[in-house]
Amino acid sequence: MKRPLYAVAAAATALLLALAGCGAEPKATAAADTGVNTSAEQNRVTTTKNEAAAALLPAKVRDRGTLIVAAGFGSGSVPLGFYADDNKTPIGLEVDIAYLVAEALGLKPDIQVTSWENLFVGLDSAKYDAGFSNITVTEKRKQKYDFATYRKDDIAFEAKKGGSWRVTSGKDIAGKTIAVGSGTNQEKILVDWNEANIKAGLPAAAIKYFQKNTDTYLALSSGRIDAYLGPNPSIAYHVKTAGDTETIGKFSGAGPTLQGLIAATTKKDSGLVKAYQAAINGIIADGSYARVLARWNVSNEAVEKSEINPPGLPLTS
Repeated sequence: MKRPLYAVAAAATALLLALAGCGAEPKATAAADTGVNTSAEQNRVTTTKNEAAAALLPAKVRDRGTLIVAAGFGSGSVPLGFYADDNKTPIGLEVDIAYLVAEALGLKPDIQVTSWENLFVGLDSAKYDAGFSNITVTEKRKQKYDFATYRKDDIAFEAKKGGSWRVTSGKDIAGKTIAVGSGTNQEKILVDWNEANIKAGLPAAAIKYFQKNTDTYLALSSGRIDAYLGPNPSIAYHVKTAGDTETIGKFSGAGPTLQGLIAATTKKDSGLVKAYQAAINGIIADGSYARVLARWNVSNEAVEKSEINPPGLPLTS
């Protein structure tokens, strides 16, 4: 799933606005309310080198000594990936997982924040060794990339608090105006549902796109959209901190018949995916993985083991 993320430093107006770029006082309030450390001094969970996993690395990566990680935050999305209060240090759940995997491989993490679209361009050109950015396994993506899974993928609909509308199936979006991130698995699911509804004679939904999450939430608060469909961790965080919205439906990011999975992503046949899988299984076993998930309040998205290229969101779903 994509994946999106928004900056706490670029974040502080009404909590999504509060997450858009404001003063220290609103940020301190957000951190106090959520228990999340948004400072540049992260005191991250750490692990030790996994010699067996490191031995699986291609020699050029092992000899270079760094793991170049694409973090497709764009404008940021709490708690997945965003900038700390100093407006320059990448932090968040996905960053912490990338740090653990790099440490397990005996490498120094080089986190490079980029846009969602450029993340994949960089993987294609081998500019990046991996993408850690809430990337959902899909059958289409598997044609170009290899995946080592590390978290369940759930998506959610967020709407203004107090309404009676709930989304329990695709039919419930008929006639509604819904925002979604472009190029995400959420978008594919929403478009597929909409097309099925139109074929069934139901009113079409209007699908809207915004460049920044702050713009999405302004549209939601003003009534220009009825809901936002995004990654469940980001939705849950915003619902908890903003106080004026609620989750009205939650689904697997791989569609109705399959549990979606988030994965470390690398160019197909790069020779890296087995090392990532071994590193992830090692941090699961030593408990550091569970501590990171607990730190960001997503323990319910834990997996028992990493899988390479499991079934993903179907091409035709």
